[in-house]
Amino acid sequence: MKIIYKWNWLALGVVLLSACTERVVSPKQIDAYPSIYPDYTEVTIPATIAPMNFAVVNGDFDKIDVVVKGTKGQELHVQGKKVFFDEDDWHRLVAENKGDSLMFSVSVRQDGEWSRYRSFPMYISNYSIDYGVAYRLIAPGYEVYSKMGIYQRNLSNFEETAIVENTLVPGMCVNCHSFNKTNPDKMSMHIRGNNGGTLMQLGNEMELLDTKTDSTISACVYPYWHPSGKYIAYSVNNTRQGFHAVKEERIEVMDNGSDIVIYHPATHQLLTSPILMSKQAFETFPAFSPDGKTLFFCSAEAKQMPQDYKEVKYSLCSISFDEETGRLGEKVDTLVSAPRIGKSVSFPRPSYDGRYIMFTLSDYGNFSIWHKEADLWLLDLKTGNYRCLDEVNSKDTESFHNWSSNSHWFVFSSRRDNGLYTYLYFACIGDDGKITKPFMLPQKDPLVYYDRSVYSYNVPDFISRPVQLDHATLRDKIVRPDRIKLIPKE
Repeated sequence: MKIIYKWNWLALGVVLLSACTERVVSPKQIDAYPSIYPDYTEVTIPATIAPMNFAVVNGDFDKIDVVVKGTKGQELHVQGKKVFFDEDDWHRLVAENKGDSLMFSVSVRQDGEWSRYRSFPMYISNYSIDYGVAYRLIAPGYEVYSKMGIYQRNLSNFEETAIVENTLVPGMCVNCHSFNKTNPDKMSMHIRGNNGGTLMQLGNEMELLDTKTDSTISACVYPYWHPSGKYIAYSVNNTRQGFHAVKEERIEVMDNGSDIVIYHPATHQLLTSPILMSKQAFETFPAFSPDGKTLFFCSAEAKQMPQDYKEVKYSLCSISFDEETGRLGEKVDTLVSAPRIGKSVSFPRPSYDGRYIMFTLSDYGNFSIWHKEADLWLLDLKTGNYRCLDEVNSKDTESFHNWSSNSHWFVFSSRRDNGLYTYLYFACIGDDGKITKPFMLPQKDPLVYYDRSVYSYNVPDFISRPVQLDHATLRDKIVRPDRIKLIPKE
């Protein structure tokens, strides 16, 4: 008898569900894609991405009806005020159509009448993507730290967790987080405030460093790991902040001086070279090549600051590095010349397959995050040619970026959505060098989430698995005054 009752309840549930779903009969055809937020039309996605929920935003509709079909699997049918897909159903359909595409048919009901837009495709890549991304969330203030922290997001769902927040110790700021080729076992993170220091996590070992030495102009920032994990490069910068009088230009961060150093965690030694500590040049943003034999960086002729700040333009340069000795070479090569192109390079990021370097190009300076004209560019290391990434750039700021572990995806921050906040976008690059239309980081209810958020996404990086950080140990190390001092190598 219990079995009969169970099936009766199931049957009733199916009837009630069917009653809630209205049939779309004889809709008016509209020969255009629907205006949806985020714009996911014709984007390419990885097969493990979270449901690509969206809202239709070009009218006041009573109801929205969406049917998603692939060449394989059972179609998805969603009806409501917004478009939210069941996570299990979404993953099942996307996985079944990996390497192919899905077609989205969107109909809207207004004043009791249905209209149907032209169906749009969403392509599913064969290239996998990493477990997730890590980033800083920070309100766009300039002097006072509100709540902020470093967070991680599982890309296959909507789970976001804090790696560390500044509420751990009152008054602190966290920034400059870095992992070794997406591996969270090796992490560097800078802590500013009264209890400042640099966190160095190597597997299960955690150290807190004082990276300012008598021979360097500041503590270490802008980290990048050597692929072996034996070294990590930093820049040391004497920066100043200024504000523009015109509304189109909000803030300027300027270098009064900057050098590049390399830290050897096993010995706590700081390795320096006079070539990268010249008073005649500003050197910043180091990045090792995937084979570890080259250090890329940005270099500009030193100018009188702040009066000549618009004359500071950084070239993309390289110098050899010997892993066995920890020594840098004697010759600097210029890969992208600022004097020749009249622009300034920042944030060079080599792809892990050794094929490309992606960088940001702006009119001047090295802090392009507030430069409206800043765009992403790509240098092909095989040919030496570089080009503007028109496929992903917008009319607003494109800035910090990083590569997935297989070098087929990249994440970047952009202000294209509203001109104020930086949000995360993803794009795919194939073996042929072709780049797909970028898509915004999916959210469970994207229209509400991005409308209400007061935080910018900052310094995104892929992670191959969740970051594990012992908060109790970290807090204990932060509040204690002792720090490990770096030893300048003689």
